[in-house]
Amino acid sequence: MTAIAQTILLMLAVLAAVAIAAKRLNIAPSILLVVAGVGMALVPGLPEVTLAPELVLLVILPPLIYSAGVSMSWRDFRFNLRPIALLAFGCVLFTTCAVAAAAHYLLKFDWAVGFLLGAIVSPPDVVAPLAIARRLGLPRRLMVVLEGEGLANDATALILYRFAVVAVSTGAFAPVQAAGTFGAIVVGEIAYGIAVGWLSLRLRQWRASRASRSRCR
Repeated sequence: MTAIAQTILLMLAVLAAVAIAAKRLNIAPSILLVVAGVGMALVPGLPEVTLAPELVLLVILPPLIYSAGVSMSWRDFRFNLRPIALLAFGCVLFTTCAVAAAAHYLLKFDWAVGFLLGAIVSPPDVVAPLAIARRLGLPRRLMVVLEGEGLANDATALILYRFAVVAVSTGAFAPVQAAGTFGAIVVGEIAYGIAVGWLSLRLRQWRASRASRSRCR
């Protein structure tokens, strides 16, 4: 346990050092973080640190997606809804199927395992590419599409991952039932997201009004 704590402290120190170096060198921190992560993975003797999936999905990932969603214009999101939906759903599904087919025919993986691998690698990261893209001065519409796709692709990949895990564990897969369940989950997630967004907006407005009244006093 002590060795794992020391490793975590070392990772935090490396993270701080990378952030300082990226600022001084005027390089996107995401690039240096990838390099530092690969370097630390090759260091012999470091104890293995395993993160629970719940920790990543419920603690680490939501704040990152929330910060990206808050800074995004809802008007621009609605205007570019078609390309965002095609990328967030169609591209992720296509990538999952392509990876599954490649794993099955080239690596001789079972179809269920291939789809599981495809669901894992299909969603691109939302934070790191945007940090790099902003430095390149890309057109605003392209940035909006990339940001909107990054906010929704994880949900598609997680649903596909769930179906793939069930197929691997049970050895059976019902396409019609899976398609119906997929549609129900997507509709439920959209409704849940709208409700949480509305509540978050009301809480922010309430906090802003209280802060304004406090300053007036």
